[in-house]
Amino acid sequence: MSNDEASKPGRSKRLAAIVFGVGLVAAACGADGDTATSDGGSTTGPAVGDEAMEDEAMEAETDDEAMDDSGASEDEAMEDGRPILEVTFEGLEALGDDFDYEAWTIVDGTPVSGGTFDIAADGSLEIGTGEHLLGHEGASTVVITIEPAVGDDPAPADTHVLAGDVAVDGSFALTIDHPDALGTDFADVAGQFILGTPTNDPDGDELSGIWFLTVPGPEVSLELPTLPAGWSYEGWAVIDGNPVSTGRFLDGAMADDFDGFSGPNGGPNYPGEDFIVDAPDGLAFPTDLTGSTVVISVEPDADNSPDPFALEPLVAEVPDGIGDHQNIDLGLGSVAISGSGSIAG
Repeated sequence: MSNDEASKPGRSKRLAAIVFGVGLVAAACGADGDTATSDGGSTTGPAVGDEAMEDEAMEAETDDEAMDDSGASEDEAMEDGRPILEVTFEGLEALGDDFDYEAWTIVDGTPVSGGTFDIAADGSLEIGTGEHLLGHEGASTVVITIEPAVGDDPAPADTHVLAGDVAVDGSFALTIDHPDALGTDFADVAGQFILGTPTNDPDGDELSGIWFLTVPGPEVSLELPTLPAGWSYEGWAVIDGNPVSTGRFLDGAMADDFDGFSGPNGGPNYPGEDFIVDAPDGLAFPTDLTGSTVVISVEPDADNSPDPFALEPLVAEVPDGIGDHQNIDLGLGSVAISGSGSIAG
């Protein structure tokens, strides 16, 4: 998410599926057995029969051309007979307008594109290239990446989301922890945060800031694995149903990349944000964050959606009645993105 984008209501998990097939298009032409004469009458008999035979011959020729055309259309759609990539996704969500997902099959170590797609607002799949996704005979792996919608390099981007090995029967299961995907295990993540507003006047609006650290100290609170290229962490406060970013970061022991809502004073060298100024539409700052939801998400660099991505390893609700500068535990969230399918010949 770009931090200067307006926030919008939180998202829900979606199930999107694609099962595509190719059909032949046949055309046929009809003929009329009667022929009008030049004087306005009609003729019957051998002459008409000859003309009818000629019409039938032309009709057959037209049918042959139609079959040729349909065959060419199928070949073009199938890209020289490549098999259909049938796949179902669970938990995969819409990207921003500037990015697409792309399906790849790995053949003898070489990635071959099977087409681009995105998830629509209603959860349906939007194919960006062609009518369906394509596989490849002899593929060893299927990989899903995130790519720029315009000016995309023909090679796969660094941002690998899902991957899975192809079985002998052409089936596969896609996961985030496959070595060719995100490849990260979030089973042991942990963290804490406090409410406080170090960038504001002392003792002012202390329930209007979230900082991912522990007190006394401050000390590092986040226990998160190192992410591969193309990914970063992002903090969020979901305020009255609106997710608002606290900024992106790679290391929980360093400041994040955003302070657009903070006050005039410098903040600690840890991820976090004071919600003091320049509130997004529909919100007012300062605000009381008790009862809000706090999230640490894993975000693709290639994403300009204003919502958190579906990978949310740490989540907590700010308890009602909590005071400022008290350590609050983050609990395990959801990283349930997956897929399955087959390469159908």
